[in-house]
Amino acid sequence: MKKFIGMLLYMAVLKLPRISDFWHRQTIFHVSFPATVMSQDQFMAILSNLHLSDPDRNEDNDKKKGTEDYDHLHRVRPLMEMICVNCKAIYHPGQHLAVDERMVGTKARLSIKQYMKAKPTKWGLKFFVLADMNGYMVDFMVYTGKSKWASGKGLSYDVVAGLVNKDYLGSGYTIYTDNFYTSSLLFRHLRQQGFGACGTYRQGKVGVPTTQENVLTKRSPRGSIRWIRDRDLLFVKWMDMREVSMCSTIHPVYSGDAVEPWSKTGDGPQQKISVPRPTSVTEYNKYMGGVDTSDQMIGTNSVHRKTRRWPTTVFQHLLDIAMTNSFVVHKTRCASLQEQPMTRQRFQEELTAHLLGVDVKTGPQRTQGNQHLPVPTSSGHTQSDRASIGRRRCKLCNRSTPWKCQECDVGLCLRPERNCFWQHHQGV
Repeated sequence: MKKFIGMLLYMAVLKLPRISDFWHRQTIFHVSFPATVMSQDQFMAILSNLHLSDPDRNEDNDKKKGTEDYDHLHRVRPLMEMICVNCKAIYHPGQHLAVDERMVGTKARLSIKQYMKAKPTKWGLKFFVLADMNGYMVDFMVYTGKSKWASGKGLSYDVVAGLVNKDYLGSGYTIYTDNFYTSSLLFRHLRQQGFGACGTYRQGKVGVPTTQENVLTKRSPRGSIRWIRDRDLLFVKWMDMREVSMCSTIHPVYSGDAVEPWSKTGDGPQQKISVPRPTSVTEYNKYMGGVDTSDQMIGTNSVHRKTRRWPTTVFQHLLDIAMTNSFVVHKTRCASLQEQPMTRQRFQEELTAHLLGVDVKTGPQRTQGNQHLPVPTSSGHTQSDRASIGRRRCKLCNRSTPWKCQECDVGLCLRPERNCFWQHHQGV
């Protein structure tokens, strides 16, 4: 299994259109290394028979389909929970965390498959992710539709409340969210748990001030700031190229921050102008990109390949998560030791070589000398069977032959009047 996972990481670094291309011999694009690890049949046998849960228990769960007790993720839950536990156990995240969603592409016929128009991957499984600003995934969950454990306060509330858990995180963190999650009810709940919160919000949500006194208009000058405080919540509106609405429980309105965009004044050339910017906008831009950073790193040399089996898709993504988080831990450790970290690709290459039991620079040790030697195709059979069993078709003349090339693994005639073995290796 270590070599199987190593081969998946190897295929992620060295991209080829099909899995079978890694074992093709008679082509100018031949890659010799995979065959030294395992045969194509062995790799495909493991891949096609890969189960992340007990098949007997899968049958018991399938009988509950249509009831509240049915678990949509039963086939992947054991490994998913194992990855979740380790993500939270081996790394202490920084103070600033972000919550956002991620799409893992699949076109399998699946009731929990989602469609998101604004995402690059529009169809697939929706993951809700809690990530550090450096891209480390602290926790995640898969959306499976309406749950019997719903609090009644809305999906966005349940997602953030489920991911931001005081029992293992502690307190003192600042959580950044976009306008899908931000609500006065959620932010007050986080404040009671000892967490700060900041995020954009949608006008019209419950708890958002509706006053029209001194509001921003389309003609308001760039850099205009309006704010209103509702007990422990601060609502800020800022005019940039368009209106930006922020809610925060920890930031002041303005602390002297400014941005210097290029602006054209009159008929003269473009000039940089100083535009005041609220503190919450500055901090949001700085710390909200943790999930996007994680997405970018996962998309680099991802093991994801198209498959009709959605548990295999989840397995591939969990492997990507483990790989990416390991790389972030490596970078963090090198920073603490004041050492130069490896690049993302170099780290994956070293990990792949370690799993495959080889050195990344030299590869597998080969015996010296010419390996294109004639060997019998019927080795292992009894003397009486060798006349018929194991014979192959010659690659050149298509006649039956008991001989093959040890290196090329193709049938070739070896007779005084018909030496196909010699003819085949003239160009080798």
